[in-house]
Amino acid sequence: MNWIESGRFLIIAGTVIIVVGLFFMLSDKIPLGRLPGDLRLGSGRFRIYIPIATSVLLSVALTVVMNFFSRK
Repeated sequence: MNWIESGRFLIIAGTVIIVVGLFFMLSDKIPLGRLPGDLRLGSGRFRIYIPIATSVLLSVALTVVMNFFSRK
């Protein structure tokens, strides 16, 4: 691994850390986990939570990001 590849890796790693940090800072304002397609079932002590819409949204977002970084 040469210096250029090391520098590129550090830039990408830093960008990922910044994005994750921003996500945590804004997580109260982003309705992930409370989207209209998420299912909450149960009553009393028995509850099941199935985040269908959140899973689809995160899958699409991660696919776009991964395709962006994998292109050369």
